[in-house]
Amino acid sequence: MILKTFDNEPSLMTGFLNEIRDKNIQSDRMRFRRNIERIGEIMAYEVSKCLHYEESQTETSLGFKKTHELQDKVVICSILRAGLSLHQGVMNYFDMSDSGFISANRVNTDKGVKVELAYKSLPIIDGKTLLLVDPMLATGISMLESIKELHKICKPEKLHILAVVAAPEGVEYLGQHLDDDVTLWVATMDEGLNEKKYIVPGLGDAGDLAYGPKI
Repeated sequence: MILKTFDNEPSLMTGFLNEIRDKNIQSDRMRFRRNIERIGEIMAYEVSKCLHYEESQTETSLGFKKTHELQDKVVICSILRAGLSLHQGVMNYFDMSDSGFISANRVNTDKGVKVELAYKSLPIIDGKTLLLVDPMLATGISMLESIKELHKICKPEKLHILAVVAAPEGVEYLGQHLDDDVTLWVATMDEGLNEKKYIVPGLGDAGDLAYGPKI
């Protein structure tokens, strides 16, 4: 697995990350969603540099300009519901992409954390470039189970995973189980997980912050 991170040097993304973490700012749900969306836009731009382009030309009113056109057929798939804002940000840039959705819930049991996949709605993914997005990568179990579920029914040509906040434990877990050609994009890496498997310092529950608490 290839790991790419964004927090090696400050940028505009740093400010957006600060705001989604700040306990006095993140309570503004619209602002929280928009900041996640902005982060998704920046990540999408960086991912686009790694895709396949071919030479082409564009006709203007005065002549022709040699350029390049994206050849990858992109599918964006998010893990509900926390992934929706990140999905929108990525889709703002890959605006001709198809979209898919997976519901993955973490359940605490006596034997540890179990992941339940309750729902999926997917387009054709075979032979395409799949961007799998989820703002929080904690243990990595939900992400890996989602990938396994996808691989039962489709074979993407390339797989890129996008996460806003990640714990080293989750990154290591995915690295142990995913192929070498899978790319994991992480906006910021945190210290680790606490005893409840929450990312520390993290930002809280991204789904609740974006859309309200669940019953």
